[in-house]
Amino acid sequence: MASFPEIERRLHAREFVLKEATIVTGSSRIACSVRNQHQHGAELRVAADAAIPERFLLEVPADDTDYRALVRWRRNDRIGVALYSNEMKD
Repeated sequence: MASFPEIERRLHAREFVLKEATIVTGSSRIACSVRNQHQHGAELRVAADAAIPERFLLEVPADDTDYRALVRWRRNDRIGVALYSNEMKD
């Protein structure tokens, strides 16, 4: 049986990273890790049973930045997000 390579559908190549982060929603804070990232999006790993809203603030201390994030897809403990705005910390 022939094996064909998967077609890359992303517009931007993601860079493999491993950064600790926090999802902030109102008064709730959920620990997660950033696994892949590019200028416009990222893949997060979070507990599979965590209730993550569609929009949230993503604090990434390694970047010294808080990103505004929008969920694009979910699979078990993985969440793909679009990063549509960020604010540099003071």
